[in-house]
Amino acid sequence: MNKPLILVVEDDPSVRNLITTTLKTNDYRYVVAPNGSAAIMEATSHNPEIILLDLGLPDMDGVQVIQTVRAWSNTPIIVISARSEDNDKIHALDAGADDYLTKPFSVEELLARLRVTQRRLSLMTAEMFTASSVFVNGKLKVDYAGGCAYLDENELHLTPIEYKLLCLLSKNVGKVLTHTFITQNIWGRSWDNDVASLRVFMATLRKKLEPEKNGEKYIQTHIGIGYRMLRIEKTEHETNS
Repeated sequence: MNKPLILVVEDDPSVRNLITTTLKTNDYRYVVAPNGSAAIMEATSHNPEIILLDLGLPDMDGVQVIQTVRAWSNTPIIVISARSEDNDKIHALDAGADDYLTKPFSVEELLARLRVTQRRLSLMTAEMFTASSVFVNGKLKVDYAGGCAYLDENELHLTPIEYKLLCLLSKNVGKVLTHTFITQNIWGRSWDNDVASLRVFMATLRKKLEPEKNGEKYIQTHIGIGYRMLRIEKTEHETNS
């Protein structure tokens, strides 16, 4: 897999140095921007495949950068924010960011996030060529055209809301979806009691998708933020068969 070009938007020299050193060591190509206006310029001129974006920039809010980039590009954006900024992360995800990293973060965590995003990138590219009506992830299969879902070839008995949730998560596999984004897509609004209902539906959906305690985990909870469907890695046997 060719390593993507990454735009690093970070005004703190020590954090920027940690990121660029990690990228260089792992053979990633990168360009750097110390502020929001430089980030927008670099994004238009270099067309990066992934953007690592610090939310606390000196000249403009990171969310503004996301909104500007989203006007013309679907480039995956991973936001970087301090631990206390949960609301900032939620605003960034709702504005169109794909994932987030909380400071301080380890090199391993940064690389793991990049791998997840690369898989999402490969998936997006593949889907451009094959607009498939069937989604497959590990033992899970969602037949969008048929309006049904299967786990290990057995049909799942889902309520209409559970099925809508499953479709929303699968169409955004690998991306963190906020409570607001999900409730607006499912119910057309986002009230506090909708978030409470969402937790209930998500729990029942999870029981159906993850019946075995030590089986594959499809849904990841981001406490206080939202949910993500995980991309299940194919085993060597499955890849070769």
